[in-house]
Amino acid sequence: MAISKKNTLLSKTQQKCGLMLIGGEWTESADGRFIEVQTPIERGRVIGKVPRAGGKDVDRACNAAEAAFSEWRRTPPRERGFLMMKIADDIERKSEELARLIVLETGKALRTEARPEVKNAADIFRYFGGVAGELKGETVPFGENVLTYSRREPLGVVVGIVSWNNPLSAACAKVASALTAGNTLVLKPSIFTPFIILELGRICAGYLPPGVINVITGTGRECGSLLVRHPLVRHVSLTGSTESGRDVMTASAGRIVPVTMELGGKNPQIIFPDADDQQMAQGVITAARFTLQGQSCASGTRVYLHESIYESFLDKLVKITNRYQIGDPFDENTDIGTVASKEQFEKICSYIKEGLTEKDVRVMTGGLPPEKGPLARGYYILPTILANAKHEWRLAREEIFGSVMAVISWRDEADVIRMANDSIYGLTGFVWTRNLGKALRTAHAIESGFININQWGGTQSGHTYGGYKLSGVGKEFSLESMLDSLTNRKVVNINLKL
Repeated sequence: MAISKKNTLLSKTQQKCGLMLIGGEWTESADGRFIEVQTPIERGRVIGKVPRAGGKDVDRACNAAEAAFSEWRRTPPRERGFLMMKIADDIERKSEELARLIVLETGKALRTEARPEVKNAADIFRYFGGVAGELKGETVPFGENVLTYSRREPLGVVVGIVSWNNPLSAACAKVASALTAGNTLVLKPSIFTPFIILELGRICAGYLPPGVINVITGTGRECGSLLVRHPLVRHVSLTGSTESGRDVMTASAGRIVPVTMELGGKNPQIIFPDADDQQMAQGVITAARFTLQGQSCASGTRVYLHESIYESFLDKLVKITNRYQIGDPFDENTDIGTVASKEQFEKICSYIKEGLTEKDVRVMTGGLPPEKGPLARGYYILPTILANAKHEWRLAREEIFGSVMAVISWRDEADVIRMANDSIYGLTGFVWTRNLGKALRTAHAIESGFININQWGGTQSGHTYGGYKLSGVGKEFSLESMLDSLTNRKVVNINLKL
């Protein structure tokens, strides 16, 4: 792997001071407390602070959303959709500014990750704006003397809790779908990436009535847990870890509030013998999300490689990985930036250390990060490929959320399906073969909610996206998911004889 020699770093970056958006106004927390925000590009560098919301702030935000709901729900769906389109246009106009803010907070590379995320964000708003007119019911034939029809009605106040790995696109999926459906929203970003979500709130607030969208910043314990328990909340949408999902589901259960949760994954890639070529190998690396430092719930870092092509295909994976340039994420030549935080950096390093001690392991590339040199200034992890991995290893079964690939040999098709499904997760899966029958048979057998054959494919607007098992509850990113999760279906019966 090449190392970027540039260091644009943050010499011209001034510290930011964010405010929360509540009821159309920008405000501090009720008690005046703040949280410091650091950039992962330079260890210990504080780039600003945001309010540390507590119970009074949660009340203010939920009350503001509830007050705005009565008028917003009566806004015609196509008019709401038109506003989503305007927001999409504004995101596109500010795309470079937003992309650079994403880099500053997450450390992801500007060219390979941050700019595509902003483009995806605009696409999400444009998609939901375009399907707004499909918020409609149906008629059911019960005879000449009865008219039965259904209608879609918004739920009310929705809470969106957003992860730090793809903060803007995850937030946009929640905002655009909830608001298009006629709900109002309280959005809580991660404490690691609050500024990009506050900026999204600023864009949305320029087109929406006060209180329709509210953005509050704070910790999970002091802010998030109070949000999901608030009596005005009618739905909770979370993108986060499985552990966070358990907490949210437990908190919501007392009031029987429905939840949508996109959680963790440990996603299998199954490579058949006829896939031994450069294009397929590049696809496997892309699906592992090395350019995002593996920080994706959809990343395929559990790789099952057929024994007959094990060494030749492994060699291709290593050569492709070693061509990536890692370093300053603002550098246009950089492919891979940093991980998002000190906490995530230390977690990934602990798994790498454990992998290095496994019997017969072969470290094909990567390993522990350097302790000196330009990469030691930030939270950089070297993409790591471990050969001779075993399905039973902890790092082959637990979600590392980092660019650590375990390559496992297989011989029997039934056995590799068994190993692929032997997981608490079921979010995505990948199949690599030129045999259509094998491809479809394998895709149908994998217990995951989203399967790709011979390609990487993440969350795209219009795909119904979500997982099985501990990877989540409910779906996102599509018309169907919006109808199922963010509206109530009411049935009306009319006796025509009277």
